[in-house]
Amino acid sequence: MKLKKIAVLGGGSFGTVLANIAASNGFEVSLWVRDSEQALRINSEAANTTYHPELQLSSNIEASENLDEVIKNSSIVLIATPSSIFENVVKRISPSIDEGAHIISCTKGIKLDPFRSMSDIILLNIDASKNSVGVLSGPNLAKEIAEKKVTGTVIASNDDSLINDVKETLSSDTFKIYSSDDIQGVELAGALKNIYAIICGIAESLEVGENAVGLILTRSMAEMSRFAVAKGANPITFLGLAGMGDLVATCTSNLSRNFQLGINLGAGLSLEEAKNKVGQVAEGIRTLEVIKTESARLNISMPLVDSLYDIVYKNASSKTFIDDLVNNPHEVDVEFTY
Repeated sequence: MKLKKIAVLGGGSFGTVLANIAASNGFEVSLWVRDSEQALRINSEAANTTYHPELQLSSNIEASENLDEVIKNSSIVLIATPSSIFENVVKRISPSIDEGAHIISCTKGIKLDPFRSMSDIILLNIDASKNSVGVLSGPNLAKEIAEKKVTGTVIASNDDSLINDVKETLSSDTFKIYSSDDIQGVELAGALKNIYAIICGIAESLEVGENAVGLILTRSMAEMSRFAVAKGANPITFLGLAGMGDLVATCTSNLSRNFQLGINLGAGLSLEEAKNKVGQVAEGIRTLEVIKTESARLNISMPLVDSLYDIVYKNASSKTFIDDLVNNPHEVDVEFTY
């Protein structure tokens, strides 16, 4: 399929840098934003000053609030909206997607009641015989991508043509794309690590020490892989970019919104105060509720998830997760079992 136009849905920090990479590679890019004022500013200033004031955008980008126009004649649709509106957006675009177009989730979230990933939501609303689906995830702090710092990501799909087209569209000297056929594993890794980034932010605020951070990261990986196996994903995926790579970057960087949210919670702010101080959507809180419910339903041991839930929703002390971690009787180290 000859690539025609690239549609990027979501004018936030990640959507903007993805749009700019594709546009800089010579593709015509339509960027969907939620209001006409933001679209006008982006088109007139060649910048998205709300999220990336430092980034000069390619002239190949045209922003619009008209979702149907953005989707029209697009060969690749990259959905980078918050998870809270993801399903609504997919339902709106499903009648307008060109046959043969690739639909890729770039959103790291999970929906509850019933438990659904973002790719599940796409597949429920499109004809899979006409459109292929993929997931893009990895340690992709948008500010560093905007600054052209070397970054790796993973495109997961069962369709080789989708993988090749995404690589052609988004690869650059500083943005390296790896492939995977484990859609579920890549997607779960991207969503789950946000929970542990909040925990590491709390740990940073409490000054628990670097040894403790190492403990938290490895126990986080154990919990993530346990959950992944229970949901049918390949635990080996969690050793790669979408798993360990994203976990380390998000759990240790001040650029991570979830890490910053944790720092604010550890400093004694309420959840609403912490979210307001971060300013942008931190998906980890939404994911926490979903994983807490699903892990309880499946009887999966996730003590860090349980502790964070108690801190956020039951007014437990910020130090709870350390006490629970040390006192938890589970003492098996590596748990990558099939």
